[in-house]
Amino acid sequence: MIPVSEPDIGEKEIEYVDNAVRSGWVSSHGEYINRFEDNFKSYIGTKFGLTTSNGTTAIHLALSAMGIKEGDEVIVPDLTFISPVNAVLYNHATPVLCDIDPENWCIDAEKIEKLITEKTKAIIVVHLYGNSANMDRLMEIKEKYNLYLIEDTAESLGTEYKGKKLGSFGDAGCFSFYGNKTMTTGEGGFCTTNNEEIYRMMLLLRDHGMRPENRYWHDYIGYNYRMTNLQAALGVAQLERLNSFIEKKRHIASEYKKNLPGNVLPHPEGKLYKGTYWLYSILAKDKDEREQLISFLFGRGIDTRKFFYPVHVMPPYKEFNKVNYPNST
Repeated sequence: MIPVSEPDIGEKEIEYVDNAVRSGWVSSHGEYINRFEDNFKSYIGTKFGLTTSNGTTAIHLALSAMGIKEGDEVIVPDLTFISPVNAVLYNHATPVLCDIDPENWCIDAEKIEKLITEKTKAIIVVHLYGNSANMDRLMEIKEKYNLYLIEDTAESLGTEYKGKKLGSFGDAGCFSFYGNKTMTTGEGGFCTTNNEEIYRMMLLLRDHGMRPENRYWHDYIGYNYRMTNLQAALGVAQLERLNSFIEKKRHIASEYKKNLPGNVLPHPEGKLYKGTYWLYSILAKDKDEREQLISFLFGRGIDTRKFFYPVHVMPPYKEFNKVNYPNST
């Protein structure tokens, strides 16, 4: 059976992790932390970057460093894994749900402006399933209304919009290295930014609100959102192989596109971006056809899973159901 996802762990990963174990630096300090942070921010193309314990904490750190608080509103897509919505709620702010663009399955930039109020402080764009949102339009809106823009790039590592990697456009890019992602550190995350002030604040908040030069003095109420040196060792090795992972995903996507039945709507391919097909995804016209497709693929040794549920239909988030969401539903 071909699984929906499976980590690719090779000899290099084993070598680096073994080296980290033997070094004695197994917690949140060590050579591989620095190497991974330097290498990953260079890959994305930003000035600053820091590791985190997972993708959700990466988003929470970014929001916290931007000062998002109770009374603020943050616009988020209605179709997403729940992390960005929860991260907004962790800060006691209000998530404002926006429908998605059927062309890329990401937040619909053309529907954002009507949701902006005097309380709006930020937009979180989730680049879904290896696709990219309309970054030109989102950057225009960000500048016009003086808003923070956070890119949740957990599912689109390596995707390029007009030749520039996602995670380098907004005020912060947030990544996940969970076991089903394009590259993995088991659990783990990353924040990229070109804003030094945001970077310095994220550094403080990641480690209990302490400054490195003044240990055990706490300037802020912070968190324990650190990555371990063991995870970073795995990350260094995975990053060295990332381009080959992406090319393999693109090849697999081309095979699905050629061989799937013609009545399904295939994974979107943008004209302005080069996607990475985190999970090759297809749309069926209704539930019955979906179940037939699941059975058809299972019979040929291919495992599948359903899309994310729209946020507004789930019990904890129904109070945020304010408008219509025809595309996410």
